[in-house]
Amino acid sequence: MSHKKSGSRTLLMSVLMSAPGPLLLGLGLLSGQSATQLADFVRRSAELLALIMAFVIYTLTKKEQSCDESRKAKLEKMSNIFVGAMMCLGGSIMFILALVSSNENTGNVIPGLTIALLGVIANTLFWRKYTRLNQESPNGILAVQARLYKAKSLVDLCVTVALLSVAIVPGTPFSFYLDRIGSAVVALYLIWCGTKTIYERIHN
Repeated sequence: MSHKKSGSRTLLMSVLMSAPGPLLLGLGLLSGQSATQLADFVRRSAELLALIMAFVIYTLTKKEQSCDESRKAKLEKMSNIFVGAMMCLGGSIMFILALVSSNENTGNVIPGLTIALLGVIANTLFWRKYTRLNQESPNGILAVQARLYKAKSLVDLCVTVALLSVAIVPGTPFSFYLDRIGSAVVALYLIWCGTKTIYERIHN
C-alpha cells in the first residue's frame, strides 16, 4: 500500500471510529450529568469536526494534479489551524463547564467511562500510526494529527481516572472535586495544544 493511500485510510478510520463517540456520550448524558462526561462530549464533537476537515483536505491535496504546491500548502495550513481552533474551542467550553457546574448528582457515568477507556487504547494506537507515517514521509496534516492523538490519548486517560472515581465513590467530595479538576486539567491541556498548533502554522 502506498504512503498516500495509507494516510488517507488512517484518516478515514479515525473519522469512522470517532463518529460514534459524541452520539453515545450524548445518550449517556440523559442518565448521567458528570462534569467530566459532559465536557468529554463537547471535546469529542469538536475533534470529530477537526478530523473530518483533515480527511477532506488531505484527500484533496493528495489527488494527482489537483492543486499546485502553493495551494496545497495553503489548504494544509487551513486544515491544521482549524484542528487547533477546535482543540481550543473544546478546551474552552470544557473549562467553563468545570467552573460553573454544581450538580453533585452525577448519575450513570458508565457509558462515558467505557468510551474513555476504549479511547485510551485506540488513540494511543492512532498516535503511534500517525507518528510513523509522518516520519516516513513528512506531511503537515499527519504531523498535526499525531499531536492531536497524543493529546486525545492523554486526555482520555485523565477522563478515565476522573469518571472511575465517580463510578466507585459517587456523591463524595473526593469524586466531586476530582471530576471537576479532571475536566479543568483536560481543558487546559487541550487549549495549550490547540494554541501551540495555531501559532506554529501561522508562523511557518
